[in-house]
Amino acid sequence: MQSDNEIVAITPSASSIQHIEERIAPLRARLAAHPLYVNITTENQVRTFMQSHVFAVWDFMSLLTALRQKLTCVSIPWLPTRWPDSRRFINEIALGEESDYFKGRSISHFELYLEAMEECGADTRPVRDLLARIDVAPPDTPISSLMELAAVPAAAGRFVQATFDVIQSANMSAMAAAFTFGREDLIPEIFRKLVRDLNNNGLERFGKLLWYLERHIELDGVDHGPLALRMLADFCSNDEKLWADAANAAEAALLARLTLWDEILDSLVQHQWAKHK
Repeated sequence: MQSDNEIVAITPSASSIQHIEERIAPLRARLAAHPLYVNITTENQVRTFMQSHVFAVWDFMSLLTALRQKLTCVSIPWLPTRWPDSRRFINEIALGEESDYFKGRSISHFELYLEAMEECGADTRPVRDLLARIDVAPPDTPISSLMELAAVPAAAGRFVQATFDVIQSANMSAMAAAFTFGREDLIPEIFRKLVRDLNNNGLERFGKLLWYLERHIELDGVDHGPLALRMLADFCSNDEKLWADAANAAEAALLARLTLWDEILDSLVQHQWAKHK
């Protein structure tokens, strides 16, 4: 049973989270009803979607790693950090994202997504080119420069840049909010729409893509969303400035996703129009 002190301690966090949820509710509603999902009706449209979305799959790993660097000790000599519950949470996510178990082998979700792209004939050259350039570039090379050299789709590049702007701010509450409201708390809802419409349009043969989507619905919807909220509360505590930063970052993350979805939809429509011109 909680003491009075414990009740007082968690109330500001609960109220602040509710405030953020109310603020971003219209953006979530727009994402939930976005016309992109019902417009992915052909194999070519799946390929077009994946060729941009793969960069959101990839940049998530950088956001996750940035939080992991803050929450856990990755230097020697080792010292315990002050967020035991949140560091367990972030390590659990990293375990699944970097080395999940798929059909008898360990694989990261990003690497599996690349395999899913190859399964349906999507072009992986830009994302592979970006990774190769990052591998040999000096550490301080702007990600924007590398994306331009790798011919990353413009819409995907803007989304990635928004993610890296949050990372480079080194603001823990902003990173946690982008991670929580822009990824963990959001993904199950929008991925359900994608799974539904892929199946409705006879595209269920893309087994690896469907596995990827369903895996995130399972993981993020059951455990990760609530635990991500706990992590955000750990960072912000009762600091109004940090909660304000978190609210701004949450809204910006959803706006970035909406822009990405809008621009992918535009490309689908343009390709369809050109095909029938």
